[in-house]
Amino acid sequence: MSLTWTDVYDIAIDLHEAHPEVDPKFVNFVDLRNWVISLDGFEDDPDRCGEKILEAIQMAWMEEAEG
Repeated sequence: MSLTWTDVYDIAIDLHEAHPEVDPKFVNFVDLRNWVISLDGFEDDPDRCGEKILEAIQMAWMEEAEG
């Protein structure tokens, strides 16, 4: 499955699985962007990302981490 920036919840799940030791509340947007881009299946333009998208991904990741 290919991922794009709009696949916020799928990205959050993949990040939670890839970085289970990380508390998403404390991830800066530079690291978050780099981790998203490096996910298997991520095929979107890295430059299409903005702060609002990263914030939405971070919030979804926090929800996923809380279970």
